[in-house]
Amino acid sequence: MEMDLASLKSPVAILRFLQVFLSCTSFSLVASVGEYDHSYGVWSMFTWCLCFAVTIIIILLELTGLCRQIPISWEDFTSAFSMLASLMLFTTSIMYPAVFLKGGCSGHSCACRGAATATSILCFFAYAIEVGLTRTRPGEISGFLSTVPGLLKVFQSYVACLIFSLLPGTYYSSLGGLQWSVAVYSICFIITTLIIILTIGRLLASIPVNFEKLLIGYNILSVAMYITVAVIWPYYSFRDSPTRPTDCGPNCSWDNHLGGTFLTYINLVAYVVDLVYSCRMVFFTVQT
Repeated sequence: MEMDLASLKSPVAILRFLQVFLSCTSFSLVASVGEYDHSYGVWSMFTWCLCFAVTIIIILLELTGLCRQIPISWEDFTSAFSMLASLMLFTTSIMYPAVFLKGGCSGHSCACRGAATATSILCFFAYAIEVGLTRTRPGEISGFLSTVPGLLKVFQSYVACLIFSLLPGTYYSSLGGLQWSVAVYSICFIITTLIIILTIGRLLASIPVNFEKLLIGYNILSVAMYITVAVIWPYYSFRDSPTRPTDCGPNCSWDNHLGGTFLTYINLVAYVVDLVYSCRMVFFTVQT
């Protein structure tokens, strides 16, 4: 086995070593004081550990050259993971201090939590910079998940997962309009995730239709369905309670409906931008 030492000298490789250091520092600081008992703390630890473990594996596979023997699109995989890690760390860097640094604190434990938050934020920037460095220019054939539409696919799936995490605290099963909304979330999530998997697995060539045109058709359908949800979800969620009930506790369903509304509009914007960039890639960049 021949070592590819040149892979350690690129800017992306240096960023990955920084990512390993920062993610390891984050979960080590939190683990040293045991401040991750809340569900948000568990999520934060999972995020830091996942980023640390997968980035270590990526570095080793590129160093040993084994990445070229894996039957997947390595460029798409690393691009998708760096985008996913950026999103997870962005969420974690907001949630963890909001829960564990709420109201102020002092002492060694507080210092560790604050330092973990700082390194988590820096780790987010490290992954975000990698996304920027590895992004493919519009119109290039290889590395679809490195293009803006490809990165948006990862973003859309992640936002959908956040919406799903809020659904258990809502009463969507009792209203047809909210059931339609959940169906739209599920359909778009499944298809978008399937596109990501087919891209990484180099299986798009087996599809007996033009992938770019199919992608545009799917984006048009997704935008249309999300527009209906953007109207229906808030209408059915807040028609009886337009403001937050005064007797609503910490696990208030009204808050979950509000979060679902906010994330719905974010994903709608993501699908619209995806449609615009996909049309640009197919009808403008490719033809020139």
